Parts: sequence; structure tokens; C-alpha cells
Amino acid sequence: MSHYQKQNRGEPRKMQKRRRDDSALTNVVSLRISDQEKRVLEKITRSSSKNVSEIVREAIDFWLAKRKKLCLDN
Repeated sequence: MSHYQKQNRGEPRKMQKRRRDDSALTNVVSLRISDQEKRVLEKITRSSSKNVSEIVREAIDFWLAKRKKLCLDN
């Protein structure tokens, strides 16, 4: 059973209007990951209050900070 099915339990989904926020993130990046990487991401989302996008942004921030610390970018 998928994560969506567990939450929805067959009930009709209520459409919520999204407020337009000037600070909303609008850029989309698509990538392919292995089944194992997907399972790890799903496990992290279940054990934290973060969604996949937040986890990936955090990982990118971590990688960029490490790269900057090592002075690999000029």
C-alpha cells in the first residue's frame, strides 16, 4: 500500500487553495535515483517531519558547505 493510500484511506481528497507566496520556491529539479535510495528517502520522511524536497535541499546545502570549506570553489 502506498503512502498516499495509507493517508487517504479511499476518502475523497479535499482541494485546498494554495496561497501565492512571493518567497515560494518555484524551481524544479528532476533526477533519477535507485530503488535503494528511494527506500532510504522514504524512511527518512517517515522518521522526521520533513518531506523529500526538504531532505534533498538539506543534503545540497550540506554538500555546498563542505565544498566551500574545502575551498574547491573559487
